[in-house]
Amino acid sequence: MIFLPPLRRQSGFVFIFAFFAVNFTLPMTPAFAQTIAQQLFATHETYREDSLHHRRFKQKDILPLIENLKTDSRFEVTQVGESVEKRPIQLIKVGNGPRKVLLWSQMHGDEPTATMALFDLFNWLRKSDEFDSLRQQILAETTLYFVPMLNPDGTERYKRRNALDIDLNRDALRLQSPESRILKNLQQTLKPYFGFNLHDQNTRYSAGPTSKQATISFLATAYDEARNINPVRERSMQLIVSMNRVLQEFIPGGVGRFSDEFEPRAFGDNIQKWGTTLVLIESGGYPNDPEKQFIRKLNYVSIITALQTIATDAYQTESRLDYNTIPENERYLFDVLIRNAQIVRNGKTYKMDIGINHNEINTNGARSFAYRSSIEDLGDLSTFFGIKEIDAEGLTLVPGHVYSDKLASVSDLKKLNLDSLLQQGVTTFRLAKPTRVSSVQAPVHLLQPNSSPAKWIQTGQTGSFLLRRGNKLLYTFVNGFWYDVEKGDNQLTNGVIE
Repeated sequence: MIFLPPLRRQSGFVFIFAFFAVNFTLPMTPAFAQTIAQQLFATHETYREDSLHHRRFKQKDILPLIENLKTDSRFEVTQVGESVEKRPIQLIKVGNGPRKVLLWSQMHGDEPTATMALFDLFNWLRKSDEFDSLRQQILAETTLYFVPMLNPDGTERYKRRNALDIDLNRDALRLQSPESRILKNLQQTLKPYFGFNLHDQNTRYSAGPTSKQATISFLATAYDEARNINPVRERSMQLIVSMNRVLQEFIPGGVGRFSDEFEPRAFGDNIQKWGTTLVLIESGGYPNDPEKQFIRKLNYVSIITALQTIATDAYQTESRLDYNTIPENERYLFDVLIRNAQIVRNGKTYKMDIGINHNEINTNGARSFAYRSSIEDLGDLSTFFGIKEIDAEGLTLVPGHVYSDKLASVSDLKKLNLDSLLQQGVTTFRLAKPTRVSSVQAPVHLLQPNSSPAKWIQTGQTGSFLLRRGNKLLYTFVNGFWYDVEKGDNQLTNGVIE
């Protein structure tokens, strides 16, 4: 490993700049690439686009950022078309090298992690500092084309599909959507050597049959049913091997590989078939990172280092066989897994594991969200894992208590001492009048006037119950989140109305 002194030390600044200037023209080695990745990771906050600090931004939030790029003569911004609802779709070009690279994000409107990372990357490209030689090398050897938001209509609603309710990533053949036609036209006219298809994936994917979340996943898409490997696809595998090595430094064991069944309608598969080496990147989950800000940083680091690898052709030294050593994405995770709970039914005691998932529901015009949890599975879940787990050995699961009085409205909750009630096992409140709201900013389970509380636990329920040892209450669960009565550990969040 090559040692670099801290970037902030004045004595190290000149050394680093000179080191980069001399050595970036030499062939890249894995150790050198790792050193650069570490420096990019350590300095990310310097370039982070602070106006994008949560996932549910809209196109209007990035338009001023794109407009600002026009003040830098190195950037060329072109409107290449419009969405179904006439929102502009922009292409951002920078660099003048022989290797063309096309990167696009948010072809699914609810997959914005890489979009944030691209604007961090734009900030990085515009700076002048100790990374100048790296920037100059990338911009001299590559021409970069970015579509930072391909599906602005879906983004407006924070939903996967576009305004026609079409999945753009299943529209590469019929090309019914204007957004799909734009993407194919860019590939056909630019003829990029490399393409990056940037997505988000479910946070409950695991890296193989393990408890590790697949924080970043890759796919070298197949171009035919037989999943053959030609030079175009082999380059995908080689570049992914290099990117995986970089990421293992920051998320060891947390990189996955998507299964490569051929999907004839998908853009990734077809772009690979059309001659562009395609790397698909999926941003998954990471502990305590609901807004994916840490994963955003990983995207930023991995994309820049990949661009350098392309600029130097260093991927050519990688073995495609190493691609298959990356564990496949699996579905071995629940958001919460309660193990070994006792459930009494009809006088008999049964041992059950309970798998709960937290599902996001858009609120406030899709600018924020609430959770509606669901009990996904019951029984023997010993082969699965929880992102968070509770060992309930010796504990009995029983329904939560229902508050004795009806509430005239949701606002009546403010009059109650909810902490005290939760410690007593009161999870559920009944409304006197119907309400159209589906969630509430309080850790309670509200019932409509004609709804009945669950008599026993079942799949599909929202997960409001108690765990007791004898008569002693240990955990109060509401909407799939819990309050540890003994430790005072409160994991509760918004409640649910049904």
